[in-house]
Amino acid sequence: MRTGALTRDAGPWTIHDDVDRMSDDGYTKHGGGRHEGPSRTSPYPLSRLSAPHELVDVAREIQQADALLGAVTGGKLAQIARQIRSLQEEARRVLEAAQRDGELHRAACSFKKRPGHVYHLYRRGDGVPYLSMLSPEEWGGSPPHAFEGSYRLEVDMSWTPSEEAEAHDAEAGALARLTGRGA
Repeated sequence: MRTGALTRDAGPWTIHDDVDRMSDDGYTKHGGGRHEGPSRTSPYPLSRLSAPHELVDVAREIQQADALLGAVTGGKLAQIARQIRSLQEEARRVLEAAQRDGELHRAACSFKKRPGHVYHLYRRGDGVPYLSMLSPEEWGGSPPHAFEGSYRLEVDMSWTPSEEAEAHDAEAGALARLTGRGA
């Protein structure tokens, strides 16, 4: 009995299958013959010491693998969601800082701004912001206009609020030490 024999019938090659070995779902069933080749090529275990492969055991193993893959995938997706939220928050902070920096650069100023110096933002009665070198204390505690904050101009032309300058310097120092460019 030959299955899947390839013959040439006066024309193109044709595959002939034995119908009696086909199952209802269209797949060929194992004929039941013994494996004659080397044991490493056997489709089933040949050693009596190896565990038998039951269909239920294989199905259980697949089910456990699916459950584990689902848990791992869920964990990774949760981590990505946390990272997305963190990145969204960081993007919000960057946009707010850019808006603030733009407003400070557009504020009226009658002197040359230099990185590393602290400038003080005031707002006139007509709503026009301006930068001054004088702090509210240097005005004798009563500045001529509404004081909005003190900012230090950084080398990259960004602005750091004076109350955050110390933390900014500590972070910059730590980064410089990590990169080997600082003391």
